[in-house]
Amino acid sequence: MDAKLGRRGLITRGAGGFVLCLTGKTLAQEPRSLRLLMLGDSITAAYGLSRGEGLPARLEAALRGKGRPVTVIDAGVSGDTTAGGRARLDWSLAEKPDAVIVALGGNDGLRAIEPRTSRANLAAILDMLKARGIPTMLAGMYAPPNLGADYGREFAGVYEALAREHPEAVFYPFLLDGVAGDSALNQPDGIHPNSRGVDEMVRRLLPVVETLLEKVRPA
Repeated sequence: MDAKLGRRGLITRGAGGFVLCLTGKTLAQEPRSLRLLMLGDSITAAYGLSRGEGLPARLEAALRGKGRPVTVIDAGVSGDTTAGGRARLDWSLAEKPDAVIVALGGNDGLRAIEPRTSRANLAAILDMLKARGIPTMLAGMYAPPNLGADYGREFAGVYEALAREHPEAVFYPFLLDGVAGDSALNQPDGIHPNSRGVDEMVRRLLPVVETLLEKVRPA
């Protein structure tokens, strides 16, 4: 027996039972989950925290809470510098991300690496991501104050210059904005955010990350 479904389709009896044949508009599909890679260091790698308390996991939860089907891939390695991030970029991109957050440089500052070296590494990372057409966000970092004002200005200037040279990238000037220097939001080492600090980072990052995700082309 056939039952008409109007313009949307009809049901026919086949050898295996009833088969739905859509002839009009197809049923709505779930949106594809986007893959967001965070290329970073210990801040990304949830140093001193459980994985569920770390930045990638908390950011993913916040994005999904806003109805965005996003999987955040943790590509953070504790102690990594911009040189380390540059060296493992190809390997990280094997995850086939739709967008990338570059959050490197904190360890360069802690080790007083020459800012021009950090700039060259970050520029190479941004250039590769641009060449592959992957929307990117650059998260800046500040140097520790004990290295002096001159070094601090030069170090911060690295990110500002890269943002000017790469207008296609979304720029977030300071990854630890609102968290650095606040003992209530950091672990005892005064460097790594605690779970409350991570939540504050996510709160501030969220609108910028949403801007990044808007740049992802539909599949």
